[in-house]
Amino acid sequence: MYLCKKNKMEKKASESLVVMTELVLPNDTNTFGNLMGGRLMYWMDIAAALAAMKHCGAPVVTASVDNISFENPIRLGNVVHIEAHLTRSFNSSMEVHLKVWGEDAIQQYRYKSNEAYYTFVALDPNGKPRTVNKLIPETEEEKKLFEGALRRRQLRLILGGKMKPEDAAELKALFIKD
Repeated sequence: MYLCKKNKMEKKASESLVVMTELVLPNDTNTFGNLMGGRLMYWMDIAAALAAMKHCGAPVVTASVDNISFENPIRLGNVVHIEAHLTRSFNSSMEVHLKVWGEDAIQQYRYKSNEAYYTFVALDPNGKPRTVNKLIPETEEEKKLFEGALRRRQLRLILGGKMKPEDAAELKALFIKD
């Protein structure tokens, strides 16, 4: 575990990777035999929190969850694979990208269920936000997610009433040409 120190450390995005696997049992399903959305969100929150903790070496709390659209249901008896990794770190917050797949182990095929972004805040021993490590993207996909994270963050802040739309420079650049 790497601890966040006064002088920020740098960590690679790949170092935060968490892959979580669950089996869909009867208690996890709705009356249609599909994994309940709330159960999947619970598992996603755990995987995302683990990725954030790996990055900063501190306790974390969920600050926000972006839109979760369910593309394909995951059936009773299928396997759920949740892949979570950091896309960007800010001062005390971190954005985590999650991809979820279902797998029919008997028929031997895998399918995408959904993806989402979660935001976490690292806490110090007094329960106050603490500085987190800087994130270093390496692959082209990591760089693409890293660049988009600032726009997604500004949108979250606007929707949460913590930023005025006119102050969102990254978002304005998409719509207003100088």
